[in-house]
Amino acid sequence: MFLLTEEQLKEFINSPDTVDFILRGSDDLDIFLRENPNVISTQTLAGRYVVCYASTSDFATIIDRLGTSYVSSLSIVLGLLDRPELEASGITGIQSQPYLDLRGQGVLVGIVDTGIDYTQQVFRYEDGTSKIQAIYDQSIPGSAPKGFFIGTEYTKEQINQALKAENPYEIVPQRDTDGHGTFLASVAAGRKTDNFLGAAPDAELVVVKLKKARPFYLDLFAVPKTQQNVFGSTAVMIGVEYILKKARELNRPVVICLGIGTNLGSHDGFSVFEEYLSEISNLGGVCLCIAAGNESQARHHTQGKIAAKGQSRSIDVSVVNESSVVYVSIWSSISDRLSVSIRSPTGELTARLPPKSGSITTNNLVFEQAAIRVVYYFPLEGSGGQVTVVRVTNATPGIWTITVYGDLILDGTFHAWLPITGLASPGVEFLAATPNYTVTVPSTAISVINCGAYNIVDNSLYSNSSWGPTRIDLMAPDLVAPGVNVGGIYPTGSGTMSGTSVAAAITAGACALMLQWGIVQGNDVGMSTYQIRAYLIRGCKRSPTLLYPNTQWGYGALDLMQTFNLMRETK
Repeated sequence: MFLLTEEQLKEFINSPDTVDFILRGSDDLDIFLRENPNVISTQTLAGRYVVCYASTSDFATIIDRLGTSYVSSLSIVLGLLDRPELEASGITGIQSQPYLDLRGQGVLVGIVDTGIDYTQQVFRYEDGTSKIQAIYDQSIPGSAPKGFFIGTEYTKEQINQALKAENPYEIVPQRDTDGHGTFLASVAAGRKTDNFLGAAPDAELVVVKLKKARPFYLDLFAVPKTQQNVFGSTAVMIGVEYILKKARELNRPVVICLGIGTNLGSHDGFSVFEEYLSEISNLGGVCLCIAAGNESQARHHTQGKIAAKGQSRSIDVSVVNESSVVYVSIWSSISDRLSVSIRSPTGELTARLPPKSGSITTNNLVFEQAAIRVVYYFPLEGSGGQVTVVRVTNATPGIWTITVYGDLILDGTFHAWLPITGLASPGVEFLAATPNYTVTVPSTAISVINCGAYNIVDNSLYSNSSWGPTRIDLMAPDLVAPGVNVGGIYPTGSGTMSGTSVAAAITAGACALMLQWGIVQGNDVGMSTYQIRAYLIRGCKRSPTLLYPNTQWGYGALDLMQTFNLMRETK
């Protein structure tokens, strides 16, 4: 390992020419780090997942050494999932129940998102002080939290000092330029102002502002250059770890809300990212609520089944705009081996490429300006399956056909995803798209609370709410919460938002009330995600015309009052 001064280390980590990645701690990792002194290892998350950094120029060599575990180690990119409510969810009834007295007192709500406008009245007490315990701004290099290596931490004392100043941003310069994080924080834990009230108004906040994904990953995953709200999974994991650290310091239970997602990744719970969140969800005093995604109607998922070895199936991708980028990831099971060929809209063929794990094949078309890149990875860590990535740069408009061949077939099922809306080139979609299996990563992590969205006006499913199940056929989402035209607070003032991210924020507020009842009031001091998930599922409202669980509504619509009624019967 390089011997760097503190300033050199900070400069290296924050350089745009640096790549971050996550490796599972092991004896093999110790050997890897000794053999690769150009890799800088920093903090360990959840006692197991080691955050590493390397220069972009060295990363190709590192990939060769990592082998197929490279895929799981990458920091995949995520985007925002946006597209009351409290009474329909049974939260208002619980807030006003005098014998329960649940408003989130003694509980923390963690928001990992675009930051927060800490000057808004909904985040201030009557005496003008802030209800925000801390802000961790990963986007500003500076005084990082102890044990962390990126960003700047702002304490409650600094925030209160800023609120008293004529120009608060001279003291705490963190801003939410998008407004997504501010809105989710207000819905989950905003205090009463005028006609607005959050789900857990007396809970306090710990907020993480995510830094934008590194240039290496923006290029690798073909993110449109105009997209600013794109974040790396490593940054999300570090943000979650920070919230857990603050919760331990303050000795308080915490619910963490993630209103972000991606179509990159395995969708089966086996990636490092999903695995980490699954472990976190089992910690006592911790609850994890994640948005299911808004992808059911985006035409970004398709699937097929190859009946036998030697047979094939086609994936047709429609491209509308000139110079688009097509990025397709095709996932198959442990028992199968697949290979692909690609045909352009003009009929130019890239012949079938034999599957060799880790090999990258590029082909510049003769009659078009497009460049095709194909890479296979197998066996993958965890699942043992295969992922095939097809990337077409400067794709011409028309129908691109990826033919998938069965080289070794026992199961034959494959799933293919394009990036989520906002991270894919506009006008790129599958012709034979399917709305199932559109729940986004990391809501596919095992044991977390996976939140879809519905419209309380007519009790209809939010049209874009992602459908389950996960790729290993686990039921998803778990439940739905209000997610259409939900009222909340932006940096610019009051407004509305639709999408599963705001549904996750409402659910997070409900979970904060449950943590208060269980841990703060001593009714169930070991409460964590799995107990809360079970209680909420049992209390869901269900239509007599539907069968439950199902891949659109999960187990039904959030009803916290019914949850407490059922809990009372068992106590």
